[in-house]
Amino acid sequence: MTATTETEHSAAALHGPVIDWFDAHARDLPWRRPEAGAWGVMVSEFMLQQTPVSRVLPVYEQWMERWPRPADLAKETPGEAVRAWGRLGYPRRALRLHGAALAIAERHGGDVPSEHAQLLALPGVGEYTAAAVASFAYGRRHAVLDTNVRRVFARAFSGTQYPPNATTAAERRLARAVLPETDAVAARWAAATMELGALVCTARSPRCGGCPIAAQCAWRLAGSPPHEGPPRRGQTYAGTDRQVRGRLLAVLREATDPVPRAALDTVWDDAVQRARALDGLVADGLVEPLPGPAYRLPHG
Repeated sequence: MTATTETEHSAAALHGPVIDWFDAHARDLPWRRPEAGAWGVMVSEFMLQQTPVSRVLPVYEQWMERWPRPADLAKETPGEAVRAWGRLGYPRRALRLHGAALAIAERHGGDVPSEHAQLLALPGVGEYTAAAVASFAYGRRHAVLDTNVRRVFARAFSGTQYPPNATTAAERRLARAVLPETDAVAARWAAATMELGALVCTARSPRCGGCPIAAQCAWRLAGSPPHEGPPRRGQTYAGTDRQVRGRLLAVLREATDPVPRAALDTVWDDAVQRARALDGLVADGLVEPLPGPAYRLPHG
């Protein structure tokens, strides 16, 4: 029996327990409800990148109430998407989601496509998001690898505490190898492993006592060895250009008229860093410069 076959065989024994656990413990999240549709799933996937559920929930609800279909968002300026994004962080995601809505309205009659290749062709949609939408919205068979799933697989199959800092080809091969054969079960497995990583197999304090596959987990069976790879990357915010960009955008989001440069100069004392952050926002298409000088959120 090859290593791949052994992995597939061991994974098959885990599918049922993990999915059963998910059926009993999955959170009731709005994007998991049938009424959310594919658009609701797509919006949630954009918002949840690098952002916890607790912060996403109120913004998601407001977003979907205002723009229940891609065509509704496509009619707005990209600046309105940035404004509605609020303080979720990484606001370029708002621009990308607006661009995806435009493409869906223009190319697909306003309906989020179900095929992975068509999803991948949308602006701002990468491999993960395409697989997630195809799987969660349409029940298709795809390997969905977010941080939570990667951590579960690293521990359960590879016997390591954490996955590599960046997704590797080996991880993708493993994810495909352990995927259930049928579409419906594969889609359920994708959602279940993601939830298991979010609620039980957490990064800092895994609750192994509540894990449905603790007895088969390679990391646990190896004695839960500590991480020996490259240091885990921490996210700093205070004093960074990201913080300055956030403060500048906050002023622009609250304004209904263009904001004079002098008003933006008051948000951060370091003039060099402030100018660099503002230039970066302009370069990213998040801010539009006007004569005066003045600035506003992008209009098109």
